[in-house]
Amino acid sequence: MQPVTSTEIEDEKPDREERVRRIIHVDMDSYYASVEQRDHPELRGKPVAVGSPSARGVVLTASYEARPFGVRSALPSLTAKRLCPDLIFVPARFDVYRSVSAQIHTIFAEYTDLIEPLSLDEAYLDVTDNRQGIPIATEIATRIRARIKDVTGLNASAGISYCKFLAKMASDLNKPNGQAVITPKHGPAFVEGLAVKKFHGIGPATATKMERLGILTGADLRAKSLAFLQQHFGKPGTWYYNISRGIDDRPVRPDRERKSVGAEDTFIRDIFDLGAARGEILPLIDKVWRHCQNKSLHGRTVTLKVKYTDFQIITRSRTEATPFGTTEEIVAAVEALLAPLFPTAKGIRLLGVTLSAFTDDARSERADQLQLEI
Repeated sequence: MQPVTSTEIEDEKPDREERVRRIIHVDMDSYYASVEQRDHPELRGKPVAVGSPSARGVVLTASYEARPFGVRSALPSLTAKRLCPDLIFVPARFDVYRSVSAQIHTIFAEYTDLIEPLSLDEAYLDVTDNRQGIPIATEIATRIRARIKDVTGLNASAGISYCKFLAKMASDLNKPNGQAVITPKHGPAFVEGLAVKKFHGIGPATATKMERLGILTGADLRAKSLAFLQQHFGKPGTWYYNISRGIDDRPVRPDRERKSVGAEDTFIRDIFDLGAARGEILPLIDKVWRHCQNKSLHGRTVTLKVKYTDFQIITRSRTEATPFGTTEEIVAAVEALLAPLFPTAKGIRLLGVTLSAFTDDARSERADQLQLEI
């Protein structure tokens, strides 16, 4: 599908009364791998994967040279190496990635206060009213991408639209190092022609369920009534009903509340014993607890994540009436969730712990969702 490259979003009058918003989604291209290629010239032009090459390692990010081989993020490292024998693995340097991300966000702030970070390498910007008084959102996106290149040496792609959903979809249209616009006029038609499995926010399981219901494209989704979608998908059914019509009224929120803090670890050898699992889970709990203490976060829900050797993932949660007050309380809750899983015939390759349902009192902070690195 060809991206829309006109600037109609700035000039077109919408069907509804309110002024058309100008939303930019900025997404760094192959961020971790690009940082490594920038800092290590010998890696440029070569297939690179950031991550561990160990038997239990996974690819965090793959360079564009590696992607034609099928190497992508979250792929097991052994599989990636099999697909691309010349693949070069480099260890992650999260301190560097965070430092560069701070530079990028400083550039965003030159244009708008309304910045909603999604991760180290992507963010939404509302530039409807921007600091530099530039009326054309595509021009702002072009300037931001040029500033990022000048300051960091890295390429960024951008999507411009009247809502967050379509800005996110647009940022993928001209990757790498490009940008695209989806206007109010073209938004509904763009969604209609898109396969639902490519919708941002619709995962493989939901896409499969939709396909069983005869929903393969945005047009199929739009043909379903609100009642039908709510019946089969619950609360998200309303969201699917709206986005199938190109409607997304979510604001860009620079003060998004933190949703969760989590840590997880993948093991060199499978775990079959409860005692061994307890030994591995304690450092994860400690890491999560220390971070929450440093940020004055107080959560009521603890979630245990387990990935088995066959890659099946299960989660178990426990919610208290009041926030957990000590690390010992979290340990007791997690162990209560862990014990019923043993004995197990399948080995466990990964364990994770997440604290969520943070209180809204004065002790809590506003920040982005975080997954702690191990």
